[in-house]
Amino acid sequence: MDYYIDIHLRPDPEFGASLLLGALFNKLHRALVELESNHIGISFPAHATRPRTMGDHVRIHGREGALQGLMDMNWLKGMRDHVSVGGVSVIPDQHHYRVVRRVQPKSNADRIRRRYMKRHQVSAEQAQETIPDTVVKPVEQPYVSIRSQSTGQAFCLFIEHLPLQEKPVKGDFSSYGLSATATIPWF
Repeated sequence: MDYYIDIHLRPDPEFGASLLLGALFNKLHRALVELESNHIGISFPAHATRPRTMGDHVRIHGREGALQGLMDMNWLKGMRDHVSVGGVSVIPDQHHYRVVRRVQPKSNADRIRRRYMKRHQVSAEQAQETIPDTVVKPVEQPYVSIRSQSTGQAFCLFIEHLPLQEKPVKGDFSSYGLSATATIPWF
């Protein structure tokens, strides 16, 4: 990953940054699904956990040809008035690396119990005994509201930026541009 594209949301009096970021992320997800690419990663340089926000800045990472192919798709149609898009640029010499991954929190004990009941053919009482309410943990990561291209389900995609690393780790990225192990350049 030697190149990147920066996309900044423009302030809009009618739409909040989180709504615009969700729309932008959905468009990017659709484009990555269409490209069938697993070599394009993303990061959110302005993310924060306190207050919990993804910010107003998306950085797309990849090889020059892959990024140019993405931009040639015109996937930003309908968003151009709401974003400022940089060109395909070489990453700076001085940078670190970091994993940007999806987090799937255990945020609803009833849902976890229903799934357990279905998978293990047990009663509601047995599931209640096996899975206590304390299994639920508060979610601290920021998120993007998204609609899955494969299922059509709307959900919150929680995203975590892991600590900085000195060395890159190669690997594949999902159609969300995220990876559990592969790093992106961080600068």
